[in-house]
Amino acid sequence: MWIAVDVPSLREQRRKWQGPVALVPTMGALHQGHLSLIEKARQITPHVVVSIFVNPTQFGPTEDFNRYPRPIERDLELCRQAGAAGVFNPTVDAVYPSGVSACEISVPEVAADLEGAMRPGHFAGVCRVVAKLFNMVQPTHACFGQKDLQQLRVIEAMVADLNFPLEIVPCETLRDPDGLAMSSRNVYLTPEGRKHGLGISKALKEGRRLILEQGESDPQAVESAMAQILKAHHLQIDYAVVRHARTLAPIDCIEPQQPGRVAMLIAARVEKVRLIDNMLV
Repeated sequence: MWIAVDVPSLREQRRKWQGPVALVPTMGALHQGHLSLIEKARQITPHVVVSIFVNPTQFGPTEDFNRYPRPIERDLELCRQAGAAGVFNPTVDAVYPSGVSACEISVPEVAADLEGAMRPGHFAGVCRVVAKLFNMVQPTHACFGQKDLQQLRVIEAMVADLNFPLEIVPCETLRDPDGLAMSSRNVYLTPEGRKHGLGISKALKEGRRLILEQGESDPQAVESAMAQILKAHHLQIDYAVVRHARTLAPIDCIEPQQPGRVAMLIAARVEKVRLIDNMLV
C-alpha cells in the first residue's frame, strides 16, 4: 500500500493504474463503517484510494476541528488490513496552497436546510474539498456512507450538475450491536452518554414502526413521536424530521405504499457531542 502526502506523489501513483479507480473520502479516526466503504470499493476495483484529511473548511468557528481525533498510524494500519491500494494523507497546505485564491462552490439547493441551516458554511467546505479530491485522485467511483444522508445528496447533486465523470456509490449505515450508528465522534461519549445516544436509533425505529405497521401518513405525528423518545433520553434536539428521500424537502403526506420515498433524519446532542442519524422507509 502506497502513501501519498502531496498531489505530485499522488498523481505519480495514479498514472500507474488503468481501469476503474474507487475513492473512499474520510477524515480519519476510522471505524468499521469506514472499513465497510473500503470493502464496497474493493468489490468494484482493486484500485482503492482512501483519503484521510481533516478538512478545516467544513468546521464552524465553535466546532471541534482542533480536537477531532487523528490516530493516523492506526488509520494507516486499518487501511492496509482492509486492502486499500493507496492512501492520500495530505497536509492542509497541500490541499489549500498558500497564495492561491479560493474558488468557492455554490452549494446545491438540497444543502440549504437541516445541517446547512445548523452549520452555516459546512456544505460549502464539503463541496470544495470533495471537488478537489475528485480532481486530485480522478476516480471513476466514490463511496459515501448513507449515515450522512444530506451530505450524500449534496455530493450527488454537485456531481450531476458539474458533470464529474464518476459514479457516486451509496453505502449502508453500519451500527454497533446496541444500535448506535458508527461515528468517529462516538469516542467522545461516556458510557452514560452512549445510553442517552441510543435514543436516536430508538426514535428512528419508532418512526418506521408508525409508518410501516400503523400506516401513519402524517409527517408531524411521526416527528412528534420521535421527539418524545429523544427527550425521554435527555437528548438536546437540533431536528427530528420526516422528508422526501431524494430532495429532503418537507412533505405533506406519507404514502407507505410507495417505498423509498421517505427519509427520517435526526440530529441531537448529548455531553456536548453532536450525533446525526437517519433511516429510509
